[in-house]
Amino acid sequence: MIRLETERLILRGWEERDIAPFAAMNADARVMEYFPSVLTLEESGVSVERAQERVAQVGFHFQPIEEKTSGRFAGFVGLTQVAFDAPFAPAVEVGWRLPMACWGKGYASEAAVAWLDYAFGTLGLEEVVSFTAEANQRSRAVMSRIGMTQDTDGSFLHPALAADHPLALHVLYRISQSTFTTT
Repeated sequence: MIRLETERLILRGWEERDIAPFAAMNADARVMEYFPSVLTLEESGVSVERAQERVAQVGFHFQPIEEKTSGRFAGFVGLTQVAFDAPFAPAVEVGWRLPMACWGKGYASEAAVAWLDYAFGTLGLEEVVSFTAEANQRSRAVMSRIGMTQDTDGSFLHPALAADHPLALHVLYRISQSTFTTT
């Protein structure tokens, strides 16, 4: 299990106490606006189990973040292997999801930079990608803030969605080890 710390956050493995706030976050229609649907408590529990399995298999996946001062669950951020066929795969993705109470505080950027540092330093990766539905300006802003650049030729239809689904078109962002900086 990977444990990272930033100035304001602890990035750690999943614990039982994370299930309820994780499920509440996943049941919030605003948080899940750019996903096909909200998740039930059971679906959120299965998602945590899968995340734990991925950590056991490959050593990393999306993990909870908590505020250092309050100990409050503040969402998840992490790395995962792209699990679908795409022109840019195989690849490792950096991703995040935060409850609305934690939006606008810079937590996603702060934690993502820590994960990128881990990806390029500890794992020795050459590149990390991120992607989202084209309309998701909030996540795209995070990608830009952490130094990623949009691959304008990399847009793709997400294979988990019908081609005519309003969220099917995704944009691709990239960052390389040589361009990454923690400042």
